[in-house]
Amino acid sequence: MDNLKDLQSFGFTLPSPAWLFGSLVFGTLGFGVFWYGKKQQRTWTKWIGVALMVYPYAISETWQLYAVGCALCAAIWFVPD
Repeated sequence: MDNLKDLQSFGFTLPSPAWLFGSLVFGTLGFGVFWYGKKQQRTWTKWIGVALMVYPYAISETWQLYAVGCALCAAIWFVPD
């Protein structure tokens, strides 16, 4: 029994290497931003870090992953605390 073909018959597909890399990078950045926001007591920075860590679970397209990740990274500098 080929497990990959069984999963594909149900509509499941493996993510691309670019998606996996982006998810890892933005998740790691999110953890660092969360840690920094918690240490500096910056509420919005802390929540942007949480968003950076969580959003890859909700997005399946690679271009959307990078677009949202870049927007959240830009929000770190533009959202005042």
